[in-house]
Amino acid sequence: MNSRKMTLAACMLVLAAALIFLLLPVGSREHRVEFDMRKIEAKRDFLEQITRTDLPQQPERPNILFILADDLGKNDISLYDSHGVETPHIEAIGRKGVVFTDAYCTSAICSPSRAAIMTGRYQQRFGHELQTNDRYPRNRLEYLVFKQILDIGFWRVAELAVPRKADIAKQGLKPGEITLAELLHGSGYATGLIGKWHLGHEDPFLPLNRGFDYHYGFYEAYTLYDQVDDPNVVNRRLEEFSDKHQWRQGRRGTSAIRRNHRIIDEQGYLTDRIADESIRFLEEHSSRPFFLYVPFSAPHVPYQAQARYYDRYPEIEDETRRVYRAMIKNLDDAVGRIIEKVGELGLERDTLIIFASDNGGALHTGATDNAPLKGGKFTNFEGGLNIPFVLRWEGVLPEGSRYHRPVSLMDVFATAAAAASIPLPADRRYDGVDLLPFLLEDAADQPDRALFWRSLYNKAVRRGDWKLILNERSGQILLYNLRHDRGEKVNLAPRFPEIVEELLNQLRRWEQPLQPPSWPRVMDVEFIIDGRAYRFAI
Repeated sequence: MNSRKMTLAACMLVLAAALIFLLLPVGSREHRVEFDMRKIEAKRDFLEQITRTDLPQQPERPNILFILADDLGKNDISLYDSHGVETPHIEAIGRKGVVFTDAYCTSAICSPSRAAIMTGRYQQRFGHELQTNDRYPRNRLEYLVFKQILDIGFWRVAELAVPRKADIAKQGLKPGEITLAELLHGSGYATGLIGKWHLGHEDPFLPLNRGFDYHYGFYEAYTLYDQVDDPNVVNRRLEEFSDKHQWRQGRRGTSAIRRNHRIIDEQGYLTDRIADESIRFLEEHSSRPFFLYVPFSAPHVPYQAQARYYDRYPEIEDETRRVYRAMIKNLDDAVGRIIEKVGELGLERDTLIIFASDNGGALHTGATDNAPLKGGKFTNFEGGLNIPFVLRWEGVLPEGSRYHRPVSLMDVFATAAAAASIPLPADRRYDGVDLLPFLLEDAADQPDRALFWRSLYNKAVRRGDWKLILNERSGQILLYNLRHDRGEKVNLAPRFPEIVEELLNQLRRWEQPLQPPSWPRVMDVEFIIDGRAYRFAI
């Protein structure tokens, strides 16, 4: 064989080896998800203990009705902004209850936020720091195509990190964590989940295995609201990578509508159907204490509105905003129907009603701007973290009041437990607090509270009027005084280095006992906000 043929053969071998390398499946033990058996056993023992404990019965123990919107911006609704969608039913909850003007989620994206809500603990304490994923690059070639060739808009492919299939299947709310449903169910409450779960879709994580007696809804982050070809529905598709995927997914797989474990062929607009199912649950369980968790999918993408709501906004020229506002109006009517049923059943004074959103509005869709707040979903700016939050318990909480100190959605857990006279286990740290004493006593005597956020290299802390945002990837440090600068326009870090150092120290102390993320991310996002590029790990 002459030298030319030898060179060609060698090149072919190298190319073949490179192709094999690129096409080989990837998967690493490095991202193994472990379940803490000691916590699982401690949880079982605690739940058995409270099951055997005699606890007071209704009316001393209120029903708990927790209604959660999905990606609803604080200023999307008239409760907080006169320019928002007119939402009289949500406003009515506030008129008879307490409106929190500075409420926060623990993450600006769905699954981690819900993990904290359901446990009353920072999700980083048990590794639920990042969004759950069941789709990673199949091989290095696919990874390179997405990273270097495809136009995926504001999405940025993260470094290649792929768990094994067995570990991908373990992404969800870890079995050792005690959910609010498990706590209440163990103490005698009837429990129902009607709507979106998004805390795992394998057996250990399913709602019926996490304290709920009944589930209607879907496991995934999203699903269709109705049939795409329904003439009474207006569809608004976005020219955006993830939105296209959601339309393709439809109601298949983890996006299917289920009643308990069974997939059903649901007819009708989902927001209305969630209200129907909630009303049925209330009617069937009105004679005993219940916990009804109603996580609506609205107004999360994909954007579909009923024509009868869409037609109310002919003055809105932007099609995306028009559909979005119609979806929020529909959501408000659905909330109103549920609250009305509570009244019809004579349960107003026996029911603690909670309304909130899991994170801020999805600015990147063009449907909302979150103004005057900066940024939106995915970001650690106020538009991503500062959310609507209302509590109502007639005859107990003051009516028509506003509470201005920072609170967290984690507080729902401790507040509901206290209202139901259920002690919390001593084997784990709880970060949420019982809000009832705050609302019934003199707020002037209550200390300032620090709140923290972390999503890999994105970190933040708020203490008093000060909020610090840290991006360890870029080295960027931002400091805002929220009393004077709610829109986070002026970075005060250069002027107040001592406050920066104090908040950084608090952040470091908070991080010390935390766990690393239990699974890797697939994507980051990068947005241009106020003329600057910001990158966020999700």
